[in-house]
Amino acid sequence: MITRRSFIAGSTAAAGLVMSATGAHAAGVPRAQGSAPTRPLTNLAHLQWLLDSVPLQASSTHTTYEIAARPSAQAPWTYADAQSAGGWRRVGGGSLDPATGHWSQGAYNADDIARAAVVFIRHWVSTGDASSRDHAVELLRTLTFLQDATGPYAGNVVLWMQADGTLTPSAEPRELPDPSDSDESYWLARTVWALGEGYSAFAAVDPGFAGFLRDRLQLAIGALERASLGRYGTWLVADDVRVPGWLITGGADATAEACLGLAAYVRVAGTDTRARTALARYAEGVAAMRSGQVGVWPFGAILPWTGSQSLWHAWGGETGQALCRTAAVLGSSSLRSTGLSDAGSFTPTLLASGGPYNAWAPLPGEAQIAYGAEGRVAALLAAADLTGSDGFLQLAGLAGGWFFGANPSGAPTYDRATGATFDGVEFDGRVNRNSGAESTIHGLLAMIALDGHPQAASLAASVTSYRWVGLHHVEAESGVLEGGAAVVTPPSTWTGSANWSGGAYVSVPRGGSVRLDVVGDDGAFVHPVVNRRKGQLGTSRYVAVSKHGRRTLLGSLDNGGLRETGVVEAEGLLRPFPLSRPLPPGTVAVVVESDGDLQLDCLLVQPAVSTVRYARSEGRAAVLYVNADTRPSTTPAVAPGRGWTWSADGKRGGAAHSPMVRVTGGGFAITR
Repeated sequence: MITRRSFIAGSTAAAGLVMSATGAHAAGVPRAQGSAPTRPLTNLAHLQWLLDSVPLQASSTHTTYEIAARPSAQAPWTYADAQSAGGWRRVGGGSLDPATGHWSQGAYNADDIARAAVVFIRHWVSTGDASSRDHAVELLRTLTFLQDATGPYAGNVVLWMQADGTLTPSAEPRELPDPSDSDESYWLARTVWALGEGYSAFAAVDPGFAGFLRDRLQLAIGALERASLGRYGTWLVADDVRVPGWLITGGADATAEACLGLAAYVRVAGTDTRARTALARYAEGVAAMRSGQVGVWPFGAILPWTGSQSLWHAWGGETGQALCRTAAVLGSSSLRSTGLSDAGSFTPTLLASGGPYNAWAPLPGEAQIAYGAEGRVAALLAAADLTGSDGFLQLAGLAGGWFFGANPSGAPTYDRATGATFDGVEFDGRVNRNSGAESTIHGLLAMIALDGHPQAASLAASVTSYRWVGLHHVEAESGVLEGGAAVVTPPSTWTGSANWSGGAYVSVPRGGSVRLDVVGDDGAFVHPVVNRRKGQLGTSRYVAVSKHGRRTLLGSLDNGGLRETGVVEAEGLLRPFPLSRPLPPGTVAVVVESDGDLQLDCLLVQPAVSTVRYARSEGRAAVLYVNADTRPSTTPAVAPGRGWTWSADGKRGGAAHSPMVRVTGGGFAITR
């Protein structure tokens, strides 16, 4: 997997091209004139500037379509570093050897080549733009050159390529698999994505090229059959939960991207039993990673990795989109149900918790990047296409507001004048103004999808900022500790499958307690984050205390009882666990009492109704309300407005309007 980085200090690109803040002059892209265009949202200029010509030298293993007549193709530079004088400079991965012009990783990589091809394919299909078609062809030619056509690794893909066309099977720093074409990988999954969408687009207009793409897709499926598909039906255990053993690299994230390509291919070539079987089996595995429900962490999300029951990450989050697209092709009700749960239950909760933070591990944290934001938009629009729900359509518009100001920086991350998408926004609002291929690609995938849904596009582009009231936490070490309870700082924040919040936890022995302030959280649901371990370690009681001293039992949890860690590389399951009752009115504190050996990280607090108020350029706010209860809830309006409430599967309920907004149980409402 390609690692992201903010910048390479002192690096200079072999090509040395710099894009200005208003256009890609070095690459011949015209300067944007006047104000940013109102329609469409999609501007390909920055991605086109990232593209370069790369020579291709055929060998017995590596060749591509019409290589003898056309011995060069295209690829995007991996990174674009922001310059102090404005604009960006194209750079490769790792360090540059000035003598050879080679990067320790490479100038271009298969991940970005594949996803850039998808951008141009989708843009061509949606607009008919001939230049996008040409770019798609050239990128697919480069991508298939990176694929082994023969030999023991046939079908697998080399990850890195130098600017002169030299392949780098083993990069520095080392990545797995090594060599990069020796086994299945994220880049093989993304190759399947591009090949499937490419075949779907070219089948009717260029049968010769489409046939070549079909053959290369079959080669990729063969490689997958030697690896993950060959393990179909094998189940593993991850902290007492059964997980599928046939996901690509053990990830629902990687597998979902392959599903997108297979679904596009099967939709056109429906009689291909081999591809259809691969799609059905992979989608089954992705759907099996659904976790939680209304009121239970992670609230219906699809976990991305079999190695943790405590981690969800936004980047690579195409699982919802993939299941909705696959459900439409295969007609599967179970895939539909899981895809809609991710879209209508988890995503509203995520939006009301600050947005697509890079990781929930298990608390929301880290940066927010386009790769994560685009996945939320794409999943919601796929759910809208599948169901016809205008609720999902409006949610997609609000999620798309991330690119225009609904992020921790309060500023746009997508520049409509240049087509550049910044590399991310830190937790504290700092913006990484680099604009490499991955960020640019996923920004454009979001814009193309929004342009195909004008109602969502109009709403997204109108958003200027947001203010949210949702998931938050109270650190255990901030409380009053009694009876031998003590703060413990482990040697590492990372356990192997989760992060200790704040880098510490409280050990509460038999007879010990912790008192934590929760003033102002009346009616909220409390999810203690506990490290549940093997053995009988007693129980912990969670008691709400009012300002008058009244005590109300919220629930009890086992401190231990974990039976089998299985594939998880951590001792203990560190995650939020639900309590049976919400905080009663007037609660000022929660007292945690242990009769055994409790490791308490924090209390995750979820309001009964979470909200996000989106400021808009037209001066009228849009407000999202998210109900954490399975029963309908009524809450004071955040801003004047009228709208509707929807269930988590996108079915419209009753009207929602100020001054009191009623929200369907487990559902969401939007007023404008």
